[in-house]
Amino acid sequence: MGVSITLFVDNIVNIESYHLGLLKTLSLSIAVAVSAIPSISNAAQRDSSSIAASNQQLNMLIEAALANDTARSQYAAQSQAMRESGIASATQMDPKLKVGFGGLPVDSFKFDDDPMTNISVGLMQQFERGSVLELNQRKANQQAEGIAYQIQVRERDVANKVTQLWLELGYLQHVETLIKENQSLMVEMERYVQTNYAVGKSEAQDLLNTQLQVSKIGEKLQSNQQMKTRLIAQLSEWLGDAWLNPSISKQASYQLDWQRLGSVLKDHTNTTQYYALLNEHPMARIADANIFANRTQVEVAEQAYTPQFGVEMMYAYRQADSMTGDPASDLLSAYVTMDIPLFTDSRQDKNLAAAQYQVGAAQYQKDTLLAQLNAQVNALVIDRVNLAERIERYQDSLLPHATARIEAVERGYQNNTAQFGDVITAATDELALKIELSRLITDLNQTNSTLASLLGAFEYQVSTPKAQY
Repeated sequence: MGVSITLFVDNIVNIESYHLGLLKTLSLSIAVAVSAIPSISNAAQRDSSSIAASNQQLNMLIEAALANDTARSQYAAQSQAMRESGIASATQMDPKLKVGFGGLPVDSFKFDDDPMTNISVGLMQQFERGSVLELNQRKANQQAEGIAYQIQVRERDVANKVTQLWLELGYLQHVETLIKENQSLMVEMERYVQTNYAVGKSEAQDLLNTQLQVSKIGEKLQSNQQMKTRLIAQLSEWLGDAWLNPSISKQASYQLDWQRLGSVLKDHTNTTQYYALLNEHPMARIADANIFANRTQVEVAEQAYTPQFGVEMMYAYRQADSMTGDPASDLLSAYVTMDIPLFTDSRQDKNLAAAQYQVGAAQYQKDTLLAQLNAQVNALVIDRVNLAERIERYQDSLLPHATARIEAVERGYQNNTAQFGDVITAATDELALKIELSRLITDLNQTNSTLASLLGAFEYQVSTPKAQY
């Protein structure tokens, strides 16, 4: 590309006369130079070491993003809080202390006038029904497991979002390179047409056309820069404010190696059912934990049919004398309380039925989730196939035809059967096709990223966050 531009500039510098043949020579230089722009199809066939380096760089960014992600620590703390609550709920209620007096005569308010007067101290203890305490702790642990799986959901979500933004940034950087290469040619073309227009050898419409193309390219570059800056700012949500430092290299890639994803999909060829894989998805694990917790709640509801016991002991101290004149004896009382669940139709039966319905609802919820995830996977697989076919069409048909068109327009211009603007149009169309191809390649990789998040095909490694107060 650099050689073509140099030759093109040399041709302009060495212009000694302005006639039609020289203008045709210029169009030939333009056509050859534009067609020499490296095609995205060649870029798509980069060596494996370069793609592996891109994967490694992205994985490092994902791991850094996850290490700094406070949402993971939030879920870890919530999970640990639920476990601690389970321990608390599995502990018997504290005993109650009862202190007071009884039989105090209201005429004297003295403790030694009437032998019935006493000062009492007692303890009361209530016991939970059956195995309620053990079941409550089990339920809390199951709910804690469900919250813990939220960490994995968050990890996949962050990995997918970072990958999507990274690929989009790589696409914009690649498009910027293509546009700048085209801009250099258009600027030189504008200078040449201005020179010819000044001596009356070019039409005003040719000059205006080239000036318009240069302005359009400038607008495209500014728009491209705006979108790149926005993506970098979005990535700072996970990579921190230091990521915005201009000194940090942000060279991204618009295509990656999806070897693990390909291996996963290869094992499920000619099928539309991915339930076995999706059952390992953390969202499915959360649904399982919800089902288990609701089943435990059914057992808790069943314990309501067992009686609840309580124990109470009282010691009464008396200061007055008895009827015989001897000091009245102190009193000791002990009681056992028990509620008897006799009328269960409107309470225990309904609570049990409600708990059983909740189990069914939780199971239906998981079935709905798996159906939704399976539909998403199938839609993405179809997109993946169609995008690959479209990319192949661009590489095998559209771009070769665009190159052949440039050559045909150049020959037509030399034979006075094509206009000068046709050369610009042909070169611009080829550039547009190359940008469209890079868009398809980016879309394919972004589709793979979403599939990897659903099927667990990312390759990052991160430690479990620690729960803190």
